[in-house]
Amino acid sequence: MALTFVAAVLVAGGVFYGLVDLLDFQEIDTTAKLDAKTLFDLVKLSFGVVAGAGALVALVVAYRRQRVDEAGAHREATRLHTERFSQAVDKLGSDSPAVRLGGVHALAGLADDAPDDNLRQTCIDVLCAYLQLPFTPDPGNDPTHQEEHHRYLAFRKVRHTILRLIGDHFRRPQETHRSWQGCDLDLTGVTIDGDMNFGGAVFSGGTVRFNRAVFSGGTVTFSAARFSGSVVIFNGAVVSDGTVRFSGATFSGGLMEFRGATFSSGTVRFNSATFSGGTVTLGGAVFSGGLVDFGSAAFSGGLMDFGAAAFSGGTVNFDRAAFSGGTVTFDGAAFSRGTVTFDGAAFSGTTVDFNCAVGPAPDGLLVAVGTPVPSAVRLSVIW
Repeated sequence: MALTFVAAVLVAGGVFYGLVDLLDFQEIDTTAKLDAKTLFDLVKLSFGVVAGAGALVALVVAYRRQRVDEAGAHREATRLHTERFSQAVDKLGSDSPAVRLGGVHALAGLADDAPDDNLRQTCIDVLCAYLQLPFTPDPGNDPTHQEEHHRYLAFRKVRHTILRLIGDHFRRPQETHRSWQGCDLDLTGVTIDGDMNFGGAVFSGGTVRFNRAVFSGGTVTFSAARFSGSVVIFNGAVVSDGTVRFSGATFSGGLMEFRGATFSSGTVRFNSATFSGGTVTLGGAVFSGGLVDFGSAAFSGGLMDFGAAAFSGGTVNFDRAAFSGGTVTFDGAAFSRGTVTFDGAAFSGTTVDFNCAVGPAPDGLLVAVGTPVPSAVRLSVIW
C-alpha cells in the first residue's frame, strides 16, 4: 500500500510539472496577504488530497480483497473437482460395465469443467491409462464362452466410448469450451479396435503418442487435420487391420514419427495430403502388406523420411504425387517385393534421394523422373 501511494504521488507530480512545462509558465505570482478565496481554495485542495488518498487506499484494499476472493473460489473449485474426480475414478474400477461407462462420461465432463489446464490433463491421462490396461481379446461366441463373450462386448463398449470422446474433444476448436486441443494424449501400447475421429482437428501444441499402438479394426481418421506445431508419434505402431486416414491433412510444422512402424495389412491413406513444412519420418518402417496411399499428395516443403524403410509386401502408392519442394529421402530403403508405384508423379523441385537404395526401382519411377534425371533427384547406382 505504501509503495502504491508513493507511486501515485510521483505520477501526479510528474503530470503536474509536465503540464506546467507544456503550458510554458514563466513564474508564479506571490503575495504577502492571504485572502478568503485563496484560503477557501486551499481548504478544498486539502480535502481533495485526503479524499484522493482515501480512495487510493480503498482501491488497494478492494484489489487485495478481490485477489483473496478469487483464490478462495479457485480453491473451492479445485476441492469440488477433486471430490468428483475421486468418485469418477472409483466408477472406472467397478465390475459393472454400465458403472464404468458412467465413470468415463463423468471424467470427460470433469475435463471440460476443470478450473485449470493441469486438472484437465489429469482427467485425460486417466482415460488414456484405462485404454492402456491389458487388452483381453474376444474369447469367441461359442456356447462355452458365451458369458465371457458378452462381458467382452460390454467392456469393449467402454473402450470405444473413450476413443470416441477423445476424438470429439480434439476436433473442437481450441478457443471453445470442451476443447482438448493442445493437451497431451498418451495412447502408448493401446489396441485400437474401433473408430476414432480426429477429422479437421488442429495439432498445434502438446504431444500425441501412439507408440507401439496396434490398429486392429475400425477407422482412425485424421482427414483434413492440420499438423503445425505438435509432436505426433507412432513409433513402433502396428497397422494390422482397419484403416488410418490422413486424407487431405496438412503438415506444415511440428514432427510426426512412424519409426519402426509395421504396416502388415489394412489401409493407411495420405492421399491428397499436403506436406509443406515440419518433419514426417517413416525411417525403418516395414511395409509388408496392405495399402499405404500417397496418391495425389503434394510435397512442397519440410522433410519426408523413408530412410532404411523395408518395402517387402503390399502396395505403397505415390501415383500422381507432386514433388515441388522440400526433401523426400529413401536413403538405404530396401525394395524387395510388393508394389511401390510412382505412376504419373511429377518431380519439379523437391530433393528426392534414393541413394543406397537396394532392390528393383519402384514401378513408374524412372519414367516419371524422365531423362536426363533432374539434379534434385538422386537415384540408386544400380538403377
